[in-house]
Formats: sequence, structure tokens, C-alpha cells
Amino acid sequence: MKPVLALVGRPNVGKSTLFNRLTKSRDAIVADFAGLTRDRHYGNGKQGKHEYIVIDTGGFEPTAESGIYKEMAKQTRQAVAEADVVIFVVDAREGISAQDYDIAKYLRKLGKPTILTANKAEGLKEGHQVSDFYALGLGDVMPISASHGQGMKELLELAFAPLNLSDEPEVIEDNGAIKLAVAGRPNVGKSTLINTWLGEERLVAFDMPGTTRDAISVPFERDGQLFELIDTAGIRRKGKVFEAIEKFSVVKTLQAIESANVVLLLLDATQGITEQDAHIAGYILDSGRAVVLAVNKWDAVDAYQREQLQRSIELRLSFLKFANLHMISATKRQGLGPVWKSIIQAHKAATCKMSTPMLTRLLMEAVQFQAPQRSGMFRPKPRYAHQGGMNPPVVVVHGNSLEGITDSYKRFLEGRIRKAFDLTGTPLRVEMKSSSNPYADKD
Repeated sequence: MKPVLALVGRPNVGKSTLFNRLTKSRDAIVADFAGLTRDRHYGNGKQGKHEYIVIDTGGFEPTAESGIYKEMAKQTRQAVAEADVVIFVVDAREGISAQDYDIAKYLRKLGKPTILTANKAEGLKEGHQVSDFYALGLGDVMPISASHGQGMKELLELAFAPLNLSDEPEVIEDNGAIKLAVAGRPNVGKSTLINTWLGEERLVAFDMPGTTRDAISVPFERDGQLFELIDTAGIRRKGKVFEAIEKFSVVKTLQAIESANVVLLLLDATQGITEQDAHIAGYILDSGRAVVLAVNKWDAVDAYQREQLQRSIELRLSFLKFANLHMISATKRQGLGPVWKSIIQAHKAATCKMSTPMLTRLLMEAVQFQAPQRSGMFRPKPRYAHQGGMNPPVVVVHGNSLEGITDSYKRFLEGRIRKAFDLTGTPLRVEMKSSSNPYADKD
């Protein structure tokens, strides 16, 4: 599983700048949940062979007792609970503050691996800019400059040190089981649906504190097909509800999505499509996972609400139009059979093998039907195509001047490939690779 790094500190010390630096070119924020997490953001990053998740938090005031600062402190505590390593960011130019002492006191009590980082240290005399921060009692101080990119590699190496990460690729045993994650907002019915599948008398697992890096998987068999249900909801015995509101960990959801072959995105008919639904859907797409959409509590809405909901799905989740959509009721066990058929179909599409001759023939037919637009002095000339990967399927097109291929033409090719291979339920990536010019370096 990807390690999780939480950025914590008082306002205006440069946490968001550091977040953007650590996530590099990945500008998309994967889980900025309006109304739930006012100033908490999640993003992906990579250093060498190691990928990681970064959590950006709002200004932290541990002693806040009311108002928005209390809510922001609550969100920061949640981020710290989800993290494997905390990066405590202070301002090297402004020096130590009373609020820094309060945050340090809170972090010391937790005992979680913490790196004290002095940001904005560019141009300051070495050693002088960080000496005061040793009074916080968190050990050595790491001077960096997030805006200039100074010290990023060293900071990440320090963060990874207590995690004992291996450089060897993870060996995953393939027993033929389809790894299925049920994802969605809190209280959309994830636990109810999973317990309906498993049977209410079966004890499955508990969401135990301190295990945020481990996705809980549950073996399941249906019609001779093995599945592994990957927990994003804290699977439990039906009736053993120990919280009035489901505990919701964004990190566990993101990790479960990445561990899965197929994701069932569960929506709530009574609540409509929210920004949070769209963010989770976007992360599924970015991860390249096969996906099936299911609207739960369909029996609880009237005809007008159903019509509005379908329009909202078409508008806000249009980027998942390749996925099958089902209307279900987990409590009444309605509509669940077709969902399983779509899950099997999506997995089959995600692992589809496409032959080079057939792909090339499809490409040539597409070019004859509609040639790419001219780009500058040259017209792109696709010549052949082959499969470059599975789950999600990747098709690599070779030819000349393909950097001029437009996004609309890529979508045109994607549509023809989808139709030919029946790729329902899976993202499809079409990549262009131009042949090099053998005379480019010659006079």
C-alpha cells in the first residue's frame, strides 16, 4: 500500500505549496470534499520507485473550542490519524510561535513518526534559520523551500525511513479472484449492500485503529466465480453498528480503489449526485479501474426525483459514460443480480486481449473513414497499433507526426475500439508514439 504523509502546521507556513511540490505535475486534487473537509486535500506523488499519498490540511489550532477553527482542527486530527508519517511544517522566516508549541505538544502525545520541517529557508544562513525550532522537542529540523523545490528529495527520504519500504515489486498471488471494491460517500449503504451479499450472520472484519495502510479483503464466491471484497466502509456484522454515522476514511477508500480490479461506485438516490461523488468517480478514472455505477435507495424516491437523478448522473458523471448503471435497493435486495453481471463484464473488458492485426485493421479503417486533421505542415499518419497494457487496456498507435493528433480524434479512435472489443465498464487509454526522424541529427 502507498504510504500516507500528512502536512500539518499553522496557517500560511506553506503547506499547500509543499503539497503542490510533492504531488509534482499531478494537479488534480483527488478528494476536496465540499462541506465535509473544508480545507483538506488528497493527492498522489512519486519519488523514485515509491508512490505515496499526501494530505494537505488547513491551519491547525489544537486548542480551538468553537467555530470554524474547531472544525478545521477536527479535520486535521483525522488526517493525522490516517497518516503513516506527519510532516510538521513551520515558517523559518517568522520563527517559532505559541501555536507551533501547541501543535508540537499534540504531536508528541501521539507518538507517530513526525518530521519537523522549516519551510521558506531559502537564502537564510545555514543553521541559524532552524536553531530555535529545536525547542519544540521533536528532534532534528529539516530546512526546505517548497516554492523553490529545495530539500524535497531529502525530505521524502527522511519520511520513508521509518516505514521500511521495499524496492522490490510487490508479488501478488493470482488465484483467479476478482478484486471488488465498493466505494462511495458515507451512509450510501455500502455496509448494508456488502452484508446483504455475505449474509447477516457472517462475521467479516472490523475497522481497527492503527491499520489505515491495510485494506481488509473478504473472500466471496458467486456462481463459481471467486471474488475478494475490499473494504472501504468498515465491514461488520449486520446489526453491530457501533457508530451512529459510519466512520469514513478517504485514504482507505483511495487505497481500496487502487487495490481493486473493479470498483462498484455506490450513489444515494435520496441525496443526489454531490461533489464528493464526482471526486471519488474522478479518482477511479485516474486509477484506470473498471467501474460499475449503482444507485442505492431507488425505492425511496418518486418518479420526478428519479428523472432528476438520471439527468444529474448524465451531467456530473459524464466521464464515466462507458460504465453500466443500475438502480438498486440493498435493503430490499432489488436489482442486485444485474450488478454482478456488469461486474463480470467490466472485469472481462479490463483484461481483454487485443491482437495487433485486428487493432491495426481497425486503425486503418478509422483513418479511411476519417483522416486526422492536418497539423502545421504535416498531416499525422497512423500506421499500426498494438496493445500496451491491461487493466486498464492501453492501445499504442505508431506512425509519423502523431503529436498533432487532437484529443477529439483520440476519442474517435477510442469509440471504434470500444465498439469492436465490447469494452463496457473499463477506461481505455489511447497513446500516440511517433517514429523518430533518422535524418534529424544530420546536416
